[in-house]
Amino acid sequence: MPLVARMRPFTSTIFAEMSALAVQHDAINLGQGFPDTDGPASMLQAAVGAINGGDNQYPPGIGVPALRHAIADHEREQYGIDLDPDSQVLVTVGATEAISGALLGLVEPGREVVMIEPYYDSYAACVALAGGVRKTVPLVSDGDGFVLDRDALSAAFGPNTAAVLVNSPHNPTGTVLGDDDLVEIARLATEHDVVVITDEVYEHLLFDGRTQQPIATLPGMAERTLRISSAAKTFNCTGWKVGWVTGPAELVAAARAAKQFLSYVGSGPFQPAVAHALRTEMAWARDNARDLERKRTVLSDALRSAGFGVHRSEAGYFVCADPRPLGFTDGAAFCRELPATIGVAAVPVSAFVDDTATWQHLVRFAFCKRDEVIAEAAARLRTLTEG
Repeated sequence: MPLVARMRPFTSTIFAEMSALAVQHDAINLGQGFPDTDGPASMLQAAVGAINGGDNQYPPGIGVPALRHAIADHEREQYGIDLDPDSQVLVTVGATEAISGALLGLVEPGREVVMIEPYYDSYAACVALAGGVRKTVPLVSDGDGFVLDRDALSAAFGPNTAAVLVNSPHNPTGTVLGDDDLVEIARLATEHDVVVITDEVYEHLLFDGRTQQPIATLPGMAERTLRISSAAKTFNCTGWKVGWVTGPAELVAAARAAKQFLSYVGSGPFQPAVAHALRTEMAWARDNARDLERKRTVLSDALRSAGFGVHRSEAGYFVCADPRPLGFTDGAAFCRELPATIGVAAVPVSAFVDDTATWQHLVRFAFCKRDEVIAEAAARLRTLTEG
């Protein structure tokens, strides 16, 4: 096979497979995590204005000044993080490119990257692109939720560790790491002198009164942390692919050195629109989070009524459910049957892990959909027990 060995596990994704099954069976797609409504109207209008105004050529390599300044102001206002928008902010083609750029720029081949399992599927591919070695630390059950396995976390760090990749709020479980978890990650990163790369794309979608605590705000962490976020989840514009990475100038420069040879630049007319949204539409984002919290509850209740065991979702787009009470022990097989049997698509959590045996039973459903879509999906899910 001509494909290099390190990329052979990544020739297809579970999202493509389940989305194809959803189309084939005219199923409601609760597998892939994208909203089916647009973001704030003024942001959309700003994008149209930018297109009509001629912002259709290459933007600056580090991002348009308006967006870089808006990102810096946003981090200061939200978290008290002070950034130089000219050297500590880099605009990327989505958060995925930010992660790729950070790993390619900071991880030598053969060095280890510690990351939480389950992990968003692109993480493993990004580590492989860099020639790195992933070391996974599991989340473990805690009642109806999950917590970080601190013993496994400590054991994962060693002399070959180059970086730790932290995702909180977490995809796919919806877990928000506690302050004690962040403190322990910070302690280990400092002790082993490694870089922390944080994926915080769901930073504004926390539920039940929770608030985001970036690890970069902890003592001694600002100088070793790259913080990644994007407009996709905050403003319902996943197709725009506008992300960013912030942190110490030397770490941002390392990410930029790799990033500029991936896409060079992108999303030219959308960058000023996202700058507008960061400055004027955070109230919209807060309302959106409250709406998602309600939808989380509606779908979770529907899954319980259908007979699933349901794990709590503390943030984001997803709820994880256990179909074993319905007689299904293999989540992947269950997801492949679901579109044809009841017309609903989901994804197995086993697609996000190395230890498939532990996570084999769990299934992830997305609730970032219109009310009528969730209601119809709930009705179809109930047929699993009614039949």
